[in-house]
Amino acid sequence: MKLLLTSSGISNTSIHNALIGLLGKPIDECNALFIPTAIYPFPQGPFMAWRAMSGNTKSPLCQLGWKSLGILELTSLVGIDKKTWMSTIAETDALLVWGGDVLYLSYWLQQSGLTEILPSLGKMVYVGVSAGSMAMASLIGETYVDPPNGSCNPISSEDISFTTPEGKVKRTFFTAHGAGLVDFSIIPHLDNANHPDASLTNAAIWAAKLPVPVYAIDDQTAIKVVDDKVEIVSEGQWKLFTPEKVN
Repeated sequence: MKLLLTSSGISNTSIHNALIGLLGKPIDECNALFIPTAIYPFPQGPFMAWRAMSGNTKSPLCQLGWKSLGILELTSLVGIDKKTWMSTIAETDALLVWGGDVLYLSYWLQQSGLTEILPSLGKMVYVGVSAGSMAMASLIGETYVDPPNGSCNPISSEDISFTTPEGKVKRTFFTAHGAGLVDFSIIPHLDNANHPDASLTNAAIWAAKLPVPVYAIDDQTAIKVVDDKVEIVSEGQWKLFTPEKVN
């Protein structure tokens, strides 16, 4: 499977061109499925899902001119014959996986059975946004103001301190198993004022909690992965933290 792991969708020309290159044909000749699952644990989640589907977001994803676009809701797949939804996926050129709660998304990727089959989808392009990108890692790290109450299978949790414009704050840091398609973790929204946990200073603290390489990427950056070859596509800022260089 080919991966385009973004912080904020198809946010610039470089990322758009990378997507077309991975697809191998124009977008208007490609079928896509949109996965909104991760957004539902958030307040107003259903409305946020609709905004993403209808193109009312900062960066386009669903409204790129796909030949056809469908919705794949992971929480519903458990009760459906696998052959039914597998036949739909077999006709799909791209999976568009929206952001939200990465622990919730990872749980349902596993419960639905999609994690198990992703490695076999060699020609398909997986396009992740924020949590949708984070979920592809073998090991996920994520911070929460309030620990999640929904479905998730964390490995561990601990309280850590971050610096924000409001001063020092406490966060609960969770680790969990992801899909395992990449051997690095991702911190999205680097230095985004709306995501103070992901400032460069805080990203270093975050990355230090993970025993794997960690890419912190801003909203103008994506990570392209083809046959285990990693390429950064960026018109913005990013930083790679390694376990030996997190300080």
